[in-house]
Amino acid sequence: MNWNLIGHEPAVRLLKEHIKQGNLRQAYLLTGPQGIGKRTLALRIVQAVNCQQPAGDGEPCYQCRSCQQIERMQHPDLSIIQAEQVAGSLKVDQIRDLQRSLSLAPYEANYRAGILLRFEEASAGAANALLKTLEEPPARVILILTAENSELLLPTIVSRCEVIRLRPASIEQAAQGLQQHWGIAPEQAQLLAHISGGRVGYALQLYQSPEQMEQRQIWLDDLHRLLTAGRVERFAYASRLSSDKNYKETLQAVLPVWISLWRDVLLVAAGASTPVTNLDRRDEIEAAAGRLGIEGARCAIQALERTLHLLSRNVNARLSLEVLMLDLPVL
Repeated sequence: MNWNLIGHEPAVRLLKEHIKQGNLRQAYLLTGPQGIGKRTLALRIVQAVNCQQPAGDGEPCYQCRSCQQIERMQHPDLSIIQAEQVAGSLKVDQIRDLQRSLSLAPYEANYRAGILLRFEEASAGAANALLKTLEEPPARVILILTAENSELLLPTIVSRCEVIRLRPASIEQAAQGLQQHWGIAPEQAQLLAHISGGRVGYALQLYQSPEQMEQRQIWLDDLHRLLTAGRVERFAYASRLSSDKNYKETLQAVLPVWISLWRDVLLVAAGASTPVTNLDRRDEIEAAAGRLGIEGARCAIQALERTLHLLSRNVNARLSLEVLMLDLPVL
């Protein structure tokens, strides 16, 4: 059994071996892109060590009270903390509350567990506060951190964790899993597998939130229109995006969608065999590849990635977007 996960077989084998040998680490760091299944794997670890009726070493039953509560993230011995919003900040007070909880003996489970999601968003104070727990962890406690990349964390944090790097499933594996486990129609499963790049969690998020798929279409339509628009219309669009109340969150969502399309253009222009992400935009991708070629696609990707980097450094959003609008190619 693979803990009811699509992909991640090496990670599951390693973790089961730790449990079987009684060699469970007190801190794990799960890394990988958004939507790849880090939170789900973290919950599976907690279920595996706290299941009341395990089917075998490290094999939770998913049916007992403990497994069900952990699945719903409502177990009394499970604490889950994260920044209040994406691109926010996980604060030191949240770490201190967690430490107080972990200092208590388990209420009913074998282990108390703390799951710290998106730990790259932890403030410096929060990261330093957690170090004390990592250096002297309480007995019968397991900590599981998640982050997109271990390089975004303090080296002292990373060195005290067992790092498990997660990779996307293949497009075919993801599509088959979406059909078999969730009954998604083959054509839609293929599209979701491509859009998510094999990140099953992200694919399910899109499937369960049709408004997200609709928003993706709107953003790609916007990009298509901007490529034939003049400077005035481009600057007006930049102004609208940057004046949005939640502009940071919006930009961190829209720019990667645009990058994914330009990477598809680059792949097609280069004649690569790698599957495109935006399968439903194949005609647009091929037209742009024919008009702009490899160099045009590469410049667009660089401009978008540079803008994302600047926004992460709190550079003026409107100015950054206006520069981007000037750098995007014209069709």
